[in-house]
Amino acid sequence: MSVTLYGIPNCDTVKKARTWLDAKGIAYTFHDYKKQGTDSARISGWVDKAGWEKVLNRAGTTFKKLPDADKDGIDAAKAVKVMAANPSAIKRPVVEYPGGLLVGFKEAEWEAAF
Repeated sequence: MSVTLYGIPNCDTVKKARTWLDAKGIAYTFHDYKKQGTDSARISGWVDKAGWEKVLNRAGTTFKKLPDADKDGIDAAKAVKVMAANPSAIKRPVVEYPGGLLVGFKEAEWEAAF
């Protein structure tokens, strides 16, 4: 099974998710989108599957510090642009696995997926 975990290594939620995957013996590739970036096409795919409201981390400081012009009238297209320009505004972690996508770390959802 090919699993890719997208996130930032020092994020507590990403650390919990990585620990969970390791404990379950699930091999994964880690993609640090702060260092490696994330393209708009991939983010658009996540938004298509999960909805921009779930993928965009509006509770984080990165989003809160954005100019009002970036936040006003936000829709899927605008959210993708914001996340592509500010990867820290993407909810963490995002996990791609065969047949699915997980956004955030909720143990029950992950148990059901894996």
